[in-house]
Amino acid sequence: MAKPDCKLCFGTGWIVSREDHLSSAERCSCVAEGAALQAEQRAHVPKIYEHVTFDEGFLLPDDNPVERSMLAPALMTVQAYARDFPLTPKPGLLLAGPPGVGKTHLAIAALRKLIERGHEAIFFDYQNLLQRIRAGYDQTLGAANREAYQTALETEVLVLDDLGGEKNVTDWVEDTISNIIAWRYNNRKPLIATTNLADPAYGGVPSTKDRQVGDYRATLEQRIGERARSRLFEMCKVVTLWGVSDYRLRRR
Repeated sequence: MAKPDCKLCFGTGWIVSREDHLSSAERCSCVAEGAALQAEQRAHVPKIYEHVTFDEGFLLPDDNPVERSMLAPALMTVQAYARDFPLTPKPGLLLAGPPGVGKTHLAIAALRKLIERGHEAIFFDYQNLLQRIRAGYDQTLGAANREAYQTALETEVLVLDDLGGEKNVTDWVEDTISNIIAWRYNNRKPLIATTNLADPAYGGVPSTKDRQVGDYRATLEQRIGERARSRLFEMCKVVTLWGVSDYRLRRR
């Protein structure tokens, strides 16, 4: 849709020009901008991240060369993925590391760049997605909730934040995430996931909260299952941020 207040096309969506008594019309740039805005609204990016980009808000610490040497390659890897998609070696990304190191920031910056390039993408918090799918089984709650599972399967690019964040790993939880990952794997549909969970493939340790409740063995496989983990590593390039400190604490 054209922007009603556009000063180039005056809300028509077309720019008309005349030359040698001939008229021609071309689409106004505001139409593409409006489409991108609508696509971003459909992506359900949380308000707190509404201004996040690769250039805005991602902290590369000047006073810690070790952390900078870890964060800079991660930033470059995710930027390259968003720039080159879909011509990437693997269709997805897995960003792994402790809380507060910028995993969600990078994932949403990638989502926003993909939308800018004309792709469809949607953001889900892992636990919220499971809650919506559960609610979808109640026929009285409306079609939007019943569609959450189908949206997670079929959208072009799925961004899944805090993968494995559901600690109550029932058979239903494991089957649900396994089915989503398997569907996307089999259909080569991209998945960008973030996780705080440790894994032998990239290291890491259980979170402080896990240790407090005595769960010293919390791993990605334990939370999402062996089948989902295997397919996840097959379809995603892994970006690790273990060893980086919490940027929220650094800012304070």
